[in-house]
Amino acid sequence: MRRGLRPLGSPLKPEGPLTRKPFIHRALDAIERLGDRLPDPVFIFAWIIGGLVLASVICAWVGVSAINPVDGELLRAQSLLTPANIQTLLVEMPRTLTGFAPLGYVLLIMLGAGIAERVGLLSAAIRAMMSRTPRLLVTPVVIFLGLIANHAADSGFVILLPLAGAAFAAVGRHPIAGVAAAFAGVVGSFAGNPLPGQFDALILGLSEPAARLIDPTWTANLVGNWYFTAAGALVFIPVAWWVTAHVVEPRLGPWTPPENLPPQDTPLSPLERHALIWSGVAVLGVILLWAALALAPGAPLVDRSVEGPARWTPFFRSLVAGFFVLFLAGGLTYGRLTGQIRTDRDVVRLASESMASMAPYIVLAFAAAHFIAMFTWSNLGVIIAIHGAETIRATGLPIPVLLMAIVLLTAALDMLIGSASAKWAAIAPVLVPMLMLLGISPEMTTAAYRMGDSSVNMASPLMPYFALVLGFCQRWRPGFGVGGLISAMLPYSAAMMSAGLILVGLWSALELPLGPQAGVHYSPPSAISR
Repeated sequence: MRRGLRPLGSPLKPEGPLTRKPFIHRALDAIERLGDRLPDPVFIFAWIIGGLVLASVICAWVGVSAINPVDGELLRAQSLLTPANIQTLLVEMPRTLTGFAPLGYVLLIMLGAGIAERVGLLSAAIRAMMSRTPRLLVTPVVIFLGLIANHAADSGFVILLPLAGAAFAAVGRHPIAGVAAAFAGVVGSFAGNPLPGQFDALILGLSEPAARLIDPTWTANLVGNWYFTAAGALVFIPVAWWVTAHVVEPRLGPWTPPENLPPQDTPLSPLERHALIWSGVAVLGVILLWAALALAPGAPLVDRSVEGPARWTPFFRSLVAGFFVLFLAGGLTYGRLTGQIRTDRDVVRLASESMASMAPYIVLAFAAAHFIAMFTWSNLGVIIAIHGAETIRATGLPIPVLLMAIVLLTAALDMLIGSASAKWAAIAPVLVPMLMLLGISPEMTTAAYRMGDSSVNMASPLMPYFALVLGFCQRWRPGFGVGGLISAMLPYSAAMMSAGLILVGLWSALELPLGPQAGVHYSPPSAISR
């Protein structure tokens, strides 16, 4: 074997007294030690909410404001200690929690996936799959599945990540590296995806009203980022693969399964193989049912009031429920045939155990939901976004550099507004019209925004799914902390951000088409040209 090459996941040589870790490993170790000293994410949110309340009072007192570019309304910072905001906080507290979107996704998916996991279906399926998958291809397959996971809304976080950890364990590799690689892929899917889906309809749909501030005739092209995101997928897969093999896994070191962990590579028994086949038939039946609901005459999962890709939006949004039914059908079939489900009481017991395991996430969701809601009530998120965008406009940068600056601005705003759609709804009315007047198309602006949003969230403890991912890691290494996950994801974040910046700069400089009938440049109507 040539020097410098190492089989993916192979153990490293033990460090001797004269061996010194690479600088990047020592830096990440320091970050992990610092991060592990942070309090639980629930209390991180509590401290941040306290700081937000103080900032809202100060900003309201000094008169911090911004002009809403949509309707010209003056937006003022609002104190969270006004009687109206206190009343809203206390009266709407139950609705604030239940309206937290990720909570519904997680609970619904886990209601079905938890049963499938507890009867052993997922373990059997992974063992069967990994027994025929070349070891070298495990990482790129996991990353690719993460990139296409955004077609199933946010269920990719809930479904793929634990499966990726088990897949790595099945071939003797560190399962936390598998979780990290899948996490990077799912977050990266916002800007790197082979096929357009519901996220394209959502984000480009928000670009349309912003563009109409300049051109009332402009209509969103929902495949206007297709070529760009497909290229992003081609870039992200090797980048994340390299980070996994050369940074994350070497730092984690060899993995020794705990004694109480069932072997992931145990051959399937005849009963398990029989049950797995019939579970596959049940899963195939669910897939055919969903296809019929979308393709049959009068199908309910197609919006016939619109044309083009947007008509499939109901289908894409139904995939969360689809995965629930799919896992439930497969789990019930497998459990029944293996004898683990004998009565209806067994089904209820397994579902209850699954929900019990989600209790820590529900507690975190309460804190995260109220932080996001209070940040919205204060108007500080929108004001910060507007002033940040206006600052970029004043720089007079060349178009490629300007678009790369938008990538960086979006990445910085990830630490303030976690939701991709909420953030774009806040800054699109500024960025899109501003760049249209500078000759940049709404599709190109949207693509730059998506690239910035796709990398930093994975390393932020404020991301709604961060605690859930941490819980997946703790299944494999009890005591794995916030700092450990941050230090594992920072190399992905830095590498994918660097690759994204280069891609945006080259794409705009070479004036490549972003999608069918979607280019980098835009010519303003003559009536408004300056």
